[in-house]
Amino acid sequence: MPAQQKKIIFCVAGVLSFACALGTAAAIGTQLWVTGTVLCKTGALLVNATGQELEKFIGKIQYGLFYGERVRQCGLGGRPFQFSFFPDLLKIIPASIHVSVILFCTVLVVFALVGAGFFLFNAFGSPYETLHGPVGLYLWSFIACSCGCLIMILFSSEVKIHHLSEKIANFKEGNFTFKTHSEQFANSFWIILVCSLVHFLNALLIRVAGFEFPFSKSKDSGTITVAADLMY
Repeated sequence: MPAQQKKIIFCVAGVLSFACALGTAAAIGTQLWVTGTVLCKTGALLVNATGQELEKFIGKIQYGLFYGERVRQCGLGGRPFQFSFFPDLLKIIPASIHVSVILFCTVLVVFALVGAGFFLFNAFGSPYETLHGPVGLYLWSFIACSCGCLIMILFSSEVKIHHLSEKIANFKEGNFTFKTHSEQFANSFWIILVCSLVHFLNALLIRVAGFEFPFSKSKDSGTITVAADLMY
């Protein structure tokens, strides 16, 4: 492939990696990871609410990695409540999983920026070390993509398996019991998915530029290299 086309491909990949780093950094600080509704089960049972009457007992909830908000609805109108994961909810959430999600988000941002830098370096400069060349680009893209996948798996397990929304809804509730009525992942979660796909796409762009995947060289070329080393 001509050098000019390779520069364009590396520039595109670098810009995409940088955009993913900014998107992930922005997603970390929002409360738009999960949105849903919670049903005040105790209140609904007390009045035997059915049909449209249940709407008076269905509140809203949304949260991210650090803070969120829920609207408590028990038949007397909505009462908003702001909460923070640290330190308010630290005792009721799976803290190890939650901290791991934040950690992998940070790693994703760092390696997305590193990948963007090396993509642009390879576009406008001459690689002079292995990690500056295509092997390094595969490495940064793979790490970033893997971190994105781990973030989605861990956060999904925290929400679905550990019933995070229900634990938050029942936080400091003595007389009322709340049950998750509906929940869905919001914009920030899907940003992580898009970033993972972008880093996978970047690896394909490197291949399109004419570089082989790591460890895909033929045995003959490896034998010739070893023989040449022995000569010196």
